[in-house]
Amino acid sequence: MLDKIALILAIIGGLNWGLIGLFQFDLVAFLLGGSGSLLSRIVYVLVAIAAIWCISLLFRDSDDARTERA
Repeated sequence: MLDKIALILAIIGGLNWGLIGLFQFDLVAFLLGGSGSLLSRIVYVLVAIAAIWCISLLFRDSDDARTERA
């Protein structure tokens, strides 16, 4: 479950960075009151933690992943 939450947050972060790169539009900042607002900063930190967590997915054995699903 934690893996899926981390992956969703990492996807949100990736999409937000794509919007920033393509259109100079920060969706998180737009929705949450600017990039300096407390809510935006919380989302940015959660996305960063999720990305760090997703790094662990690269090093897991595929047998462990099959066991967790069952």
